[in-house]
Amino acid sequence: MKRLFANFDWGLLISALVILVFGLVIMASIAADFLPQQLISAFLGLLFFFVFASLDYRIFLKISLLLFIGCLVFLLVPLFFGTITRGVLRWIQIGNFTLQPTELVKPSLIIFFAAFFSSKQQLNFKEISRGIFCLLLPVFLIFFQPDLGSSLVVIFFWLAIILAAGLSWRWLLAGGLLLLFFLPFSWHFLQDYQQQRISSFLNPAQDPLGASYNLIQAKVAVGSGQFWGRGLGRGTQSHLQFLPEHHTDFIFASFAEELGFVGSAILILLFAFLLWRILVIAQKTKDNFGFLISIGIFSFLFTQIFINIGINLGLLPVTGIPLPLVSYGGSSLIATMISLGIMENIASQAKVKYNIPHV
Repeated sequence: MKRLFANFDWGLLISALVILVFGLVIMASIAADFLPQQLISAFLGLLFFFVFASLDYRIFLKISLLLFIGCLVFLLVPLFFGTITRGVLRWIQIGNFTLQPTELVKPSLIIFFAAFFSSKQQLNFKEISRGIFCLLLPVFLIFFQPDLGSSLVVIFFWLAIILAAGLSWRWLLAGGLLLLFFLPFSWHFLQDYQQQRISSFLNPAQDPLGASYNLIQAKVAVGSGQFWGRGLGRGTQSHLQFLPEHHTDFIFASFAEELGFVGSAILILLFAFLLWRILVIAQKTKDNFGFLISIGIFSFLFTQIFINIGINLGLLPVTGIPLPLVSYGGSSLIATMISLGIMENIASQAKVKYNIPHV
């Protein structure tokens, strides 16, 4: 433990803790009944953070395949023992606790994809095909829950890892053209409510009391905060229940209403600092495996932050994506803290004065 703190990246931990405190403060204001559960999740998240910060991340290289298989099995569990909430099957009820496998598997999937591509000397057609197959297995299990948002997050951090591993621009161009070709057909695989969300995003006036309601109320909440905000406990959209999911998917809109542009800007700057620290650690990492994990965790957090805030500002279609460290939800909070704990260990290992063999 002494060695861990001797090489600690305090900027990473402090920025994460400040963001977490911001989340707890806004939770106490807009959804006080959920605060005790979130405090428990925060404690568990910190515990997992220090556990993973003390574990040498290179041990995961040997068990990456087992982690991947465990992810697939865990994603299958809701199909047999899951709880249906709002028409979707994403959660597992264990006593008073609710787990969301799609959130908890993300750090393990990042580790597996980093291990898979770090061992490849050259990304040829065979290796890329194998990588795509490994991607599709968890993505299909997540997509058909249905959970389009988490599916996109997994796809994006997979893309970031394979690009960082040295994917040729020719393969990237070919993949982009193939995606454009199949994109129109993907519409038919979406659930009815997902199609309605996209249609309402393109034309919010089409169904203001139905599919467009969440989007409109979020924009009203953000706008009503103006520059300084209404103040804690004074947000009408959340306290009067006009804004649905005001403590989960739309917590940024609640945050912006009560703390205004100033508070929102500070929160975004804190996220930017946290992401910057991850990139700094990635740059200093001495082995390819650690580098790819760092890029995967960066893209995982960046994608969720970008999509969540974009939805709350009305810039993206509505999909269920939590805001890391801020939104209510133990599974998301614990997964984020595990990821940051791994990053802390990578930072500590990079500061140790010995050479790490290239994987």
